[in-house]
Amino acid sequence: MTKRILLMTFLALLLTFATKVSSEARPLAYDDVFLLEAVSDPQPDPSGERVAFVRHWQDRQTDRGRSSLWLADVETGEIQPLTDRDSNAASPRWSPDGSRIAYTADGQVRMLWPESGRDSRISELQHTPSSLAWSPDGQWLAFVMFKPAETRSPVQLPGRPEGADWAEPPIWIEEPQYRADGRGYLDPGHRHVYLLPASGGSPIRISDGDYNHNALAWHPDGDRLFVSANRRDEAHRFPRKSSIYEIDIESREITAITSGNDPENNPQPSPDGRHLAWLGFEDKKLSHQPNRLFIADIDGSNVRNLTEDLDRDIDRIAWDGDNAVLIQYDHHGTTRLARQSLDGNREVLSDQLGGEYYSRPYSSGQFAVANGLIAHTHASSSRPSELAVLADGETRVVTGINDDFLAKRTIGEVEKFWYTSSVDGLDLQGWIIYPPGFDADKQYPLILEIHGGPFATYGHWFAMELQLMAAQGYVVVYLNPRGSTSYGKDFANEIHHNYPSHDHDDLMDGIDEVIARGFINEDEQFITGGSGGGVLTTWAISRTDRFAAAAAVNPVINWYSFVLSADFYHMFTQYWFPGMPWEIPEHYLSYSPIHQVGNVNTPTLLFTGEEDWRTPISESEQYYQALQLRGVDTAKVRVPGAPHSLHVRPSWLMAKPAHVVYWFERYRED
Repeated sequence: MTKRILLMTFLALLLTFATKVSSEARPLAYDDVFLLEAVSDPQPDPSGERVAFVRHWQDRQTDRGRSSLWLADVETGEIQPLTDRDSNAASPRWSPDGSRIAYTADGQVRMLWPESGRDSRISELQHTPSSLAWSPDGQWLAFVMFKPAETRSPVQLPGRPEGADWAEPPIWIEEPQYRADGRGYLDPGHRHVYLLPASGGSPIRISDGDYNHNALAWHPDGDRLFVSANRRDEAHRFPRKSSIYEIDIESREITAITSGNDPENNPQPSPDGRHLAWLGFEDKKLSHQPNRLFIADIDGSNVRNLTEDLDRDIDRIAWDGDNAVLIQYDHHGTTRLARQSLDGNREVLSDQLGGEYYSRPYSSGQFAVANGLIAHTHASSSRPSELAVLADGETRVVTGINDDFLAKRTIGEVEKFWYTSSVDGLDLQGWIIYPPGFDADKQYPLILEIHGGPFATYGHWFAMELQLMAAQGYVVVYLNPRGSTSYGKDFANEIHHNYPSHDHDDLMDGIDEVIARGFINEDEQFITGGSGGGVLTTWAISRTDRFAAAAAVNPVINWYSFVLSADFYHMFTQYWFPGMPWEIPEHYLSYSPIHQVGNVNTPTLLFTGEEDWRTPISESEQYYQALQLRGVDTAKVRVPGAPHSLHVRPSWLMAKPAHVVYWFERYRED
């Protein structure tokens, strides 16, 4: 008996030791990207007692992001799955009586009955639906879906025998928008509005013409839909123009509600059907033009701009009763939710919104409201997005789907700081990620990581790529130089037709501010950034030799070639430049990093997706070959199949920081 007790005691001690060892947190490893989860698209039921949401996870076997639907009880915090883990479910939408949830999965509309758990596909669609919305009586679902055009090549080659194995025929293209990043070469066609019986059946198209239709919403009476669309001739020449239209369900008549002279999007009728809200701005062809909240009578008359004084870009809106609209916007590197009353009063409700974007610290977030309950995505610098609810002035985080991940890993501490521009005294904001186990008495290498856009904002949000670099022992600095959003229209347009320019100086000032703290090895400064951050990376190394090495991710190198090969060429030429490249070639060239490549001595890595049609890989190839001709140390990484968004597959997300750190390690001091 004594031996048995001793043996049991020994086993208990061994188990305790093993548990302690296994529970000790360690710094992040690259393949930890597969452990991340995130919440998106929270949707409270009509009673405000339950919230359906999308739960994202990473599939290690297929190297894909997956998603499923979950349900949270607001009072207890209990969550339960509604669909299988690998269902690829998205866009949950409650029926008006709260008995059903319509959602999309693998390009189809499905219906789920939460009480019984029954789930059925109710559509047979040829293309993926979006903007799913219930009719007020619960009988119909409206959505937007691509309708391909009937086309045939004008040239038919003769002489092909039946069953012959010929090459694929040449493809005839006449469409102005023929290619898009993330989708490749596009089939001809347009996005139209459809109705589908909630009991299942065939879709009914209710819009016409060769036009693209976007966000839609039902009138509370259920007799009409509001939709935003660019229904003008040669719409491609006006890439930001759109109007609000009303579609009569019975007659299919389409009537313009707004003028269409400026961008007008995301129509939302008030619950009582008396007012219409939408987002838009007066188009002055500036590089950055923030959305304002507009309110009008339901017929489009008596238009008022309620947020001109706010000077922030309104991202999302939703009615909160008949006399107030909830608005979401970025402010100084945070995402806020506020209640905007029709009488002009405004109340900030939260500044803790954050979305499912966890690769780099970009702003994002979603919310929805029902019966006084606001459900939103919540994120911070230490964790990806979770589900939170806001009621009676208090925010409560409901889920903890990343608790297991965070219990096993040490996340670098993030510190916000402000500094002053040496150029003109502008107040500038930045953040520092300290490596785990940071000791201020030691010396550390520094990585400056620059955001893209360039009209975007970084903030106090979780950033796996940057955390992975910090886990390798680097102090990582990220900044919002002039041109960034969330600081007002004038701040963003400091670089209008003037990019790059003093945003470079802002970045250098931010590094100097951190170096002055005394824990940076000044001989081990490194620089990297993606897209617009790649532009500023290559611009910086043509102006200073302070960096031991650089890594430019999907950069633009030559603005002339960029606007003639990128997917949004109509928008770029009209809004980012004062003229066409053949009209003012000297302007395009003077802001192109390739024009300054003769000054570059810094070892430089180029990293770009092979199927990037936003900043095509030909841009990186120009720079790579120029550096080769100059004899500067350089390497190029091509990512097969990857578009501009290099985070959409987990292995791509981990590959970028892994290659960047490898390159920097080659140029560190022994």
